Amino acid sequence: MPQLATVLIVPGIDDSGPSHWQTAWQGRLPRTARVVQSDWARPQLADWVKGLERALDPLPGPVALAAHSLGCLTVAAWAAARPQGPVAAALLVAPPDPGAAAFPARAQGFSPLPRARLPFPALLVASQDDPFASLAFSQGTALAWGAGFHSAGSLGHINAASNIGAWEQGLELFKRFCEGQGLQVG
Repeated sequence: MPQLATVLIVPGIDDSGPSHWQTAWQGRLPRTARVVQSDWARPQLADWVKGLERALDPLPGPVALAAHSLGCLTVAAWAAARPQGPVAAALLVAPPDPGAAAFPARAQGFSPLPRARLPFPALLVASQDDPFASLAFSQGTALAWGAGFHSAGSLGHINAASNIGAWEQGLELFKRFCEGQGLQVG
């Protein structure tokens, strides 16, 4: 029998607005929480790692992360610094390449990319036409982190601008991935 997991939404830069899939999932899944960062507009990795830690502290385990963009890099940095905790699985959607020209200059401390293997099962989902990361970067990052890899096709940065609404395919992928880890998220 799968354990009911708490889903922690880990947004990227500028948080996720009302039309982002993370916001839709938060409204649909039975046990969710959301990371709140002190500054969504000018991310500092060290501050964001502390924000993730604050969000995780009160949550009952097991926890399944649903991270997007800079949230993925935050998860990897947190995991490298604190390899033990309540996280049982993570969906990492569209992590950006901090070495790419398109990487936001207002995001500080996200380079170099953490390359340590994650201490929990993870699935990295990437788009073939993400302006913030090449498919090769995404595949290499999944390999370094010990994560599974799934190509979502051509969905841009897999965000609200991608016009995917609640991203039903992603939610089904997340549910199946979690079930494979003995977790139930919805």
